[in-house]
Amino acid sequence: MINSQKNTLFIAGALLLAAPHTTVSAAEEPTFDFYGRINISLQQSDNGSGSEGEVVSNASRIGVKGGAQLTDSLEVIYQLEWQVDVADLGGDDNLRSRNQFVGLRGNFGEVTIGRRDTVLKTMQGDIDKFSDYEADVKALFEGENRTKNTLSYYSPKWNQFAVAASYVVSEDDTIDDGISIAVTYGDEDLDDTSYYLAAGMDSKVEGYDIIRAVGYTNVGETMVGLMWQDQEQVDGTAQADGYVVSAQRPFGKFVAKIQYQMMDFENGRDNSLAFGADYRFTRNTKVFAWYTGRDLETINADQSYVAVGIEHRF
Repeated sequence: MINSQKNTLFIAGALLLAAPHTTVSAAEEPTFDFYGRINISLQQSDNGSGSEGEVVSNASRIGVKGGAQLTDSLEVIYQLEWQVDVADLGGDDNLRSRNQFVGLRGNFGEVTIGRRDTVLKTMQGDIDKFSDYEADVKALFEGENRTKNTLSYYSPKWNQFAVAASYVVSEDDTIDDGISIAVTYGDEDLDDTSYYLAAGMDSKVEGYDIIRAVGYTNVGETMVGLMWQDQEQVDGTAQADGYVVSAQRPFGKFVAKIQYQMMDFENGRDNSLAFGADYRFTRNTKVFAWYTGRDLETINADQSYVAVGIEHRF
């Protein structure tokens, strides 16, 4: 059964990459967007066994994305992105692959093949106010996966509803292929709708089965959100469930943020509290400061982190 699924996926990938040749007019020239983000901070970290200062590159990245119009209703799209450690002098960890894929987009939605975030990860929208920092959701929660050998589908919206799926091919015949699915309602940025809702699940992705639900809205000028998750390893062990509550509010050029996470494991409860603020000079440049404290019963440790830093996007 697994081999049959793999053959089906590889055939689909071959068809995807072998789209019919089309004469490209001047109006259909390929697009090319080089982009990046440098986020770096001075951080004081206490992991429970001692405190130290360090300079941290918070998922800084460079990439290129674009596409080309194949017909009036069909477009080829691509993205190649790498994480860069701008705080390191060099070495094998200085450059790491992130989302890298090619695909087709049209009235049917979007289909890609390559390495990409699973739809369970992308469905969280903007609820994680400390993404790429110590208080990132992935610090306590499973399911924040960027998987290789992945066929992804994102549907167009119907009355603000959309569906998405990821199919992850295992390279090991003893391990089942993984599936990630999600359904969403609304606009992640809350520009077109007053709230955003999403529900999804992973089956056998990176060794876990997961159910996740997300929702957030604006209450006055304050954005508030909640995420709930139930997770367990595919063998039925390591069951845990928990939630994330986050909020942010602008004050002129400042944005204040707070986030609490809790995950209840079989051998204890882990929780994390983070708060901080951004000051945005322009749309692309900001400075920030934040604090994160963790109480980890599962390893009997208290941890704390404080940082100040700068981010520039281009």
